[in-house]
Amino acid sequence: MEDQPPGEDVLTIPDVWRRALHARRGGAPGPKIKVDPAAPRAVRSLVEETGGAVEALLEGGAGDAALAEAARRHLDGAEDPAGAGAIAAVTVMGVGGQARKEEVHRAFTDAWIAEHGLAFAACALVELIRTRAVREGDGPWRGSRVGAVRRERDADLGTMLTDDLRRVRGLLAAADDDEHARAVDRLAAYRSTRAARWIVSYMVPDRQDWVEECCADPGDLGPWSGSSQRLALLTFGKASQLATTPGFYWGDPSRALLATMLDGIGPDVLPFLLQEAATANLDSADRRRIFEAIAVLPTDEAFQALLDRLDRKHARVAVIEAARRFPVRALRLLARAGADDLLAGHAAAHAELVAAVLPGLPDDVAAAVERVTAASARVPDAAPDELPAVLAAPPWRDPRRPVLTGLTPPAPRLAWRDGERREWLETDLERHVGRPADPDWEAIAEGYTAGDHKIAPLQLMCYGPEDVVRPLLPGYEGLIRRFAHVWMRPLAARYELDALPAALRTARPNPETCADPLMPYLDADVALLMAEGLVKRGNRLRPARRWFDRHGLAAVPLLVPAALAAKAKDWRGAETALRHVLAAHGLPAVVDAARAAHGDEAADAVEELLSLAPTETGLAQPVKTGTWVDPAPLPQVLLRGRDRALPPDAVRALIELLTLDAPHGMDELAAACEPGSVAEFGWALFQQWLDAGKPSRDGWALRQLGRTGDDGTVRRLTPIIRAWPGEGGHKNAVTGLGVLGEIGTDVALMHLHGIAQKVKFKGLQVEAQARIRQVADRLGLTTEELGDRLVPGFGLDADGGMVLDYGPRRFTVGFDEQLKPFVTDEDGKRRKALPKPGAKDDPELAPAAYKAFTDLKKDVRTAAADQIRRLERAMVTQRRWAPDDFSAFIVRHPLVRHIARRLLWVAYGGEGDATAATAFRVAEDGTFADAEDDAFDLPASAQVGLMHPARPGTDVEAWAEVFADYEILQPFPQLGRPVHVLTEAERESGRLERFEGLKVPFGKVLGLVKLGWERGEPQDAGGERWISRRVAGDRYVVIDLDPGISVGAVDATGDHQVLDYVWFATEPGDFWPSKGTPLTFGELDAVTASEILADLTTLAEAAQA
Repeated sequence: MEDQPPGEDVLTIPDVWRRALHARRGGAPGPKIKVDPAAPRAVRSLVEETGGAVEALLEGGAGDAALAEAARRHLDGAEDPAGAGAIAAVTVMGVGGQARKEEVHRAFTDAWIAEHGLAFAACALVELIRTRAVREGDGPWRGSRVGAVRRERDADLGTMLTDDLRRVRGLLAAADDDEHARAVDRLAAYRSTRAARWIVSYMVPDRQDWVEECCADPGDLGPWSGSSQRLALLTFGKASQLATTPGFYWGDPSRALLATMLDGIGPDVLPFLLQEAATANLDSADRRRIFEAIAVLPTDEAFQALLDRLDRKHARVAVIEAARRFPVRALRLLARAGADDLLAGHAAAHAELVAAVLPGLPDDVAAAVERVTAASARVPDAAPDELPAVLAAPPWRDPRRPVLTGLTPPAPRLAWRDGERREWLETDLERHVGRPADPDWEAIAEGYTAGDHKIAPLQLMCYGPEDVVRPLLPGYEGLIRRFAHVWMRPLAARYELDALPAALRTARPNPETCADPLMPYLDADVALLMAEGLVKRGNRLRPARRWFDRHGLAAVPLLVPAALAAKAKDWRGAETALRHVLAAHGLPAVVDAARAAHGDEAADAVEELLSLAPTETGLAQPVKTGTWVDPAPLPQVLLRGRDRALPPDAVRALIELLTLDAPHGMDELAAACEPGSVAEFGWALFQQWLDAGKPSRDGWALRQLGRTGDDGTVRRLTPIIRAWPGEGGHKNAVTGLGVLGEIGTDVALMHLHGIAQKVKFKGLQVEAQARIRQVADRLGLTTEELGDRLVPGFGLDADGGMVLDYGPRRFTVGFDEQLKPFVTDEDGKRRKALPKPGAKDDPELAPAAYKAFTDLKKDVRTAAADQIRRLERAMVTQRRWAPDDFSAFIVRHPLVRHIARRLLWVAYGGEGDATAATAFRVAEDGTFADAEDDAFDLPASAQVGLMHPARPGTDVEAWAEVFADYEILQPFPQLGRPVHVLTEAERESGRLERFEGLKVPFGKVLGLVKLGWERGEPQDAGGERWISRRVAGDRYVVIDLDPGISVGAVDATGDHQVLDYVWFATEPGDFWPSKGTPLTFGELDAVTASEILADLTTLAEAAQA
């Protein structure tokens, strides 16, 4: 190994890890341990609390007489560790047993240290562990037979590892030499059993000879449970000791355990850590901590081990962390591993170090570093005056806001809606609060005043006479909150403002469920409670929005005093609420409402406050980022001229900006910075989050892609979104849909629409469909019409082509029947692939053209399948287009036109004949032609659809000849599509009995989902007993399955499914032969019937095979 600079071969336990370290003498310093000087007094109080248990121990009526004698000696001042341990054991039993064990042990340990010294405390702890309290009889402790005995056998070590042992170990590690030697000498006498030897060795692990004795005879300690082994692992000081027990299972690899093992065993612990990291029973957090521990080890072997596992979760973050600690080692090993992306980021983060050590690096390493740094040459940093203001002086770092004290909110009042109070007074309470049969209301009131807060006072509030109830309302605690949203309503309606304190007390602990009765109240406390809901969100958000949307500008006077207060706890919610009202009513109206209630000075302050951005007032604050965020290796963010980049402090400010919930300042960023570099920066930040295991508290790293992302982001993110639900990441996938919507480009909406149309996971598809519907509703379109408009043009020209300019040569893009792009050269010869730019090509035009074609292939690969599938579905569902839409979104669309020319279309109606149906095709030049190849003029009043051969009126054979003559290949079966017909008996029936009883491979049944069928709702034991296809609003074709599909394990019920019943229904479900179905398949048109029968025929063919 090449020589390392000082420090790269030194094991240093990180400070944050040392807080959990079980310290050892000569090792890293552990957390500072304080001994409570008041512990002796606490012990005396605990002994008194036993109620005579310790006195009974001294009488020796039970247990080991020798221990009772030792206890008496200790209390007489003889400093007897056995007696001290016995007293502590009995005290634990006397004050409540295991529930207070830690408390009692700590008090006694600190008292022993304070009164007798550390060596005595260590010995007494060993005695305490070897001792247990016993009792004979019941009743008061005083007079009972109480004693202490030695444990019959060695206990499980896991029961011995208490916090007191850790503290004594830490004190022994830090003790001076004389005190430490005294403790070791005295502890030597306590190594009489296997358990005692382990405990003593744990307390003084620097005595490795003692540890070796333990390892030579580990014993059957309980047996070796996870907690027992944990104590042993905290004791070991050599790698060889790890072999003490085969099949080590360490339970929870906590930071305390890992830090202690690193400190005790050092780099030799690596093989053990790698072995444990590979075990299947570790969860993600366990494996992350192990990789973090490996990253601390100062050896090439440890660093290389992480590099070898880069494909595993958390390993990449560990490599980056190790590279920070050992930068020169990282240069060498990253270069030799060919990890250019990591090497480039590392070199950029340590530019000065690279320059200093480069001459001394091995030739192969130096060459790799120089190659990578040259390829990622950095643009100079921009000057402060060149930066966008939001990054040059981030407003959230120095917030400003107007403050005005002395304002008083208006008095409370109610604002009832028409009929609302009468409705609340008429609430049926008896379903939720029983009415007492013969109540003594005065007695119940007296009981409540005396402290009886059970059900009777609630009955009093609901049904009692007004003169008894009204005086109690101001102090009513509302302790019973179940159904409070129901029973509080009539109280509010009946007693109005007198009921407000009770309503507030009831709502405050659970505003998400109990806020409804507060809706009519216009009160400052209610306004601030609702404002909290806007800040904390979650389940509290909806009632908060309801209240503010209901009262609108009337809420402003209630909020102004708090919004202009000096303390954040007062103004944060109030300002949030004012901004909510502002969004609905505008600034002038809010300012006028403030002026009317509080005067000009307050109105001016409110106007100033709301004119500032939330980042400027301190309302919007960046979140604390996780340790995974590493700005140094992130790609530079370039200014618009691409000759300057954001300096490090501006990069940190940008990351802070991206953590904010709202996109404050992004307009400034977009105006100043080159969009492509911003997108690459955002993606690299997102990648760091992925590598860190997607910590949920840092979900902003995903959301920020909506602000920084571009079409390239969309292409990379969409496959991740599609895969996440299968990895337990449904929530992230849904957030990802929001990111696509926020990016909002044609490509982004195309991918969002694609997920809505087809994705493996139903929950994600439903979410995507909801978002697409929102967009469609906003534009006043159907989702199909929106789908037409979401097909991007991909930079194709008006004829649906693209010219790729290499300078001295050019290529033209075309598309085949499956919309796969190809290129032809200037001679019209079709090339197998677009050639890479050569030395004679233009150095700027050729690479740009090559990249454009690469991006086009990626985008069209996604779009092609979606558009072909969409048009086939349009044929099956008999969708119609108006002529203008057909022309704009089908015939003249740069991409879709290539499919349109390969399909047969039909014009329905027009020229005064509603029944007319004329088939036509789209020619190469975009004109229309009939079967005779004559020009066809599409009537303006016609509707256009795709021809289906099951629909009568089209000469399919003649058209097939036309398409054959022109060598037109179709993207999906149309002219040659099989036509299936219902029999007369089937048209008059609600069942298709010819398919019933078929035994079909379950894979074929599941294949129906791709054809538009939907699996049934899980029933008992998670079984899906049917599969159905919707054919109209409330019409479904349903197949009952036996034994059904098991959720989560589709093949668990066998290799085949029997089609029990195939029937026509108003909703999916089980078929009941005794009830039958009132529907008949004769309702289906010819096209729908043919498609249904085609699907069922595929099952029949599979059953016959």
